[in-house]
Amino acid sequence: MNDQSIYIIAEAGVNHNGSLDLAKRLIDVAVDAGVEAIKFQTFKAEKVISREAPKAEYQRKTTGAEESQYEMVKKLELGKTEHEALLKYCEGREIQFLSTPFDLESLNFLVKKLDLPQIKLASGEITNGPLLLETARSGKPVILSTGMCSLGEIETALGVLAFGYNQPEKSASLEAFQEAYRAKSGQQVLREKVVLLHCTTEYPAGFKDVHLRAMDTMREAFGLPIGYSDHTSGIAIPIAAAARGAVVIEKHFTLDRSLPGPDHKASLEPDELKEMVSSIRQVELALGSPLKVPVTSEIKNKAIARKSLSALQKIKKGTPFSTDNLGAKRPAHGISPMYYWERLGSIADRDYEPDELIR
Repeated sequence: MNDQSIYIIAEAGVNHNGSLDLAKRLIDVAVDAGVEAIKFQTFKAEKVISREAPKAEYQRKTTGAEESQYEMVKKLELGKTEHEALLKYCEGREIQFLSTPFDLESLNFLVKKLDLPQIKLASGEITNGPLLLETARSGKPVILSTGMCSLGEIETALGVLAFGYNQPEKSASLEAFQEAYRAKSGQQVLREKVVLLHCTTEYPAGFKDVHLRAMDTMREAFGLPIGYSDHTSGIAIPIAAAARGAVVIEKHFTLDRSLPGPDHKASLEPDELKEMVSSIRQVELALGSPLKVPVTSEIKNKAIARKSLSALQKIKKGTPFSTDNLGAKRPAHGISPMYYWERLGSIADRDYEPDELIR
């Protein structure tokens, strides 16, 4: 990731509906919007979802209740050949290809076969110790979403990552994870390798459930870079997260919200994605420096916007300056009005016409 720029991930997820052609069109949209990366999801349905697992409420609303979660997700798989084609297509379009693994086989494929530069782990995997551990043992940097999490759960997950990065050959245990997290070397490797994303796991998430101030809490608690994965409607909240210091922004997008599938209705359409990216870049520029000093572009306006001590009426030489005849008016070519009280009662050493600056 570019340390000087907010890293924006366009989350395609499963909005390709299992179609390679649709996935490539999503890549084109992401490139046109100006994001750094597009992210898909890599999984084997049979390794991730029990055939008895119910659909989430939002999935029932968007895809009906007739099929199981397994049946729904199975149709959204992309095979290894499709992944390789998408990676190549991304390279040709000069956009980074990312994917979220949901099982160990998929993780190994992304790490060893595709050699992705970093791994994004979903909120649902934050208690999946084996997947966290193998991700860290790969040595790849991690972007970790934290939806549905308490601070304690995040700390435990970070302990697994710290252990996996620094002690990949040792036997794993909860005690070992805690020790790895507490160790100075563990804290160091987490700062080097991990970005946490604040997230609310609901589709769409209600504005009142977002709690962007939790980003500040996470930053203070863990001392790590903090970003934001957004599931709200529209683009206002990711823009606000950028203003609050998010280093990564992730947002679902689709070609068309009316397409069939579980995530389309909670996703941005192409023009909205482009507008979000443009707005975040504007916020990024506006954040600027923490120093409060005049910037070059505004210095020329000082003389126009500020005022000088001025005669409110005709003043004869020898007349005392008073609240009736002395005031402040533009421009600021004369004496600052901060000296107003020092001038009151002093004697005019010459005649002044109305509006004339006091010399």
